[in-house]
Amino acid sequence: MFNLINGAESNVKNDILSGTTVALALVPEAVAFAFVAGVEPMVGLYAAFMMGLLTAVFGGRPGMISGATGATAVVMISLVAEHGVQYLFAMVVLAGVLQITAGVCRLGKFIRMVPYPVMLGFVNGLAIVIFLAQMGQFMLRGADGEMHWLQGEMLYTMGILIAITMAIMHFLPKITQAVPAGLVAIIAVTLAVLGLDLEARTVIDFVRDMLPPEQAATATLKGELPSFAIPAVPFTWETLAIIFPYAAIIAAIGLIESLLTLSLIDEITDTRGNSNRECVGQGIANTVNGFFGGMGGCAMIGQSMININSGGRGRLSGITAAVVLLAFILFGAKYIEMIPLAALVGIMFMVVLGTFEWSSFRIIKKIPRSDALILILVSGVTVAFDLAIAVIVGVIVSALVFAWQHAKHINVVTYLDDQGYKVYELRGPIFFGSVANFKELFDPHNDPEHVVIEFQRSRVADHSALEAIDSLADKYRAQGKTLHLRHLSKDCVSLLRRAGDLVEVNLLEDPNYRVAVDHT
Repeated sequence: MFNLINGAESNVKNDILSGTTVALALVPEAVAFAFVAGVEPMVGLYAAFMMGLLTAVFGGRPGMISGATGATAVVMISLVAEHGVQYLFAMVVLAGVLQITAGVCRLGKFIRMVPYPVMLGFVNGLAIVIFLAQMGQFMLRGADGEMHWLQGEMLYTMGILIAITMAIMHFLPKITQAVPAGLVAIIAVTLAVLGLDLEARTVIDFVRDMLPPEQAATATLKGELPSFAIPAVPFTWETLAIIFPYAAIIAAIGLIESLLTLSLIDEITDTRGNSNRECVGQGIANTVNGFFGGMGGCAMIGQSMININSGGRGRLSGITAAVVLLAFILFGAKYIEMIPLAALVGIMFMVVLGTFEWSSFRIIKKIPRSDALILILVSGVTVAFDLAIAVIVGVIVSALVFAWQHAKHINVVTYLDDQGYKVYELRGPIFFGSVANFKELFDPHNDPEHVVIEFQRSRVADHSALEAIDSLADKYRAQGKTLHLRHLSKDCVSLLRRAGDLVEVNLLEDPNYRVAVDHT
């Protein structure tokens, strides 16, 4: 529907301009997620700066943007509420260490196990989540202290400004790609609001609505450089017991979201990032966050898409976004505070349109029903719960579907060989899902004295398969008959021998498929 991806290659001008655009879009989300976690806005802004800078330098995916995210913020709520912000900082340090460990152990490669329907569901669900997250910008605090939806002139003004932003985002790249359309849209809409004196909500209005009334009047996004401090928590086993469950969840969520975003950008840009390096980069960024008063985070698909769409391809784009954000915090807070929310919402709406896989509506009737179900399931769980949970659910369901389908593919061809042995030529793997069907293929009561299972087109996959073979051998032994296994692959033979006394059968081996001999 929309061609949002700028095909330009990485260069200094594109990276700097796209990074500046991303920096402006980072502000309201970093502030919003700080409030979600129950910490001060500056904790979220510091996280956006440090996550963005360090992952741009050390991460495995140039052009990908990291910062404070909702996926990690929701996990922090109870920890902050029960134990305070210092425990949050200690937890983020531990989460970073766990992520670095995952990268050093090269666990990032397991992201390749995520099936394509899960990726589609992840992308679609995330697009919906980004869209729903913008709904909070259409609310303001009323005189009664409660949040209410915009109405009347303010609503119409915001709608028009959003439409103008989206129009600039869509049509400007067709005219020129010299500057990012998102940056032009933000500047144009801001100047229009100021020049025409329109009643439009700004970034500082959003921040003030999030704060208690007594703090709102003096609210500002101006801050200082983050400073080093060891989290003020007791260094005891009790503290570790408190923070470790949160750290493990944050580390897992952060890596899943980051590595899936990496895979998505790889596909969009036709390049390849380094998943293990990204694990280490995310870990370094989170560890530093904990020591410098940030709430940590992970990759942000929305801001990453803004960056890619604006022409940002190199590490300089992420570095620029982080440095510009810090510069605004230190010296230019008043300029960020006057940006209309409508401009940022319009950009995010275009991200939604570009992120959602509209082709899924076309292909959903053409792909297997199980894949269609997984796609819809992952999208729904993403919206209802969490991105990481959705991906885990999708992978588990995909694995179960795979196991079910392959369990039905096991069968045999039987015949008597020259020695009068009955041969069961097995086809299909024996594993936990197929053992029931495997057992039904044999007839110990009516078979001759010697029975051979031919494994040339099959393999033993797991302990369930070993138990099934041992049980079958017992049935033949009870009938005074002998069960032989022939042409097992080397890994299957190794598996059987490791089982030792668990499995008592005769192994027949014939590397040249001519002479079979018993192995004792």
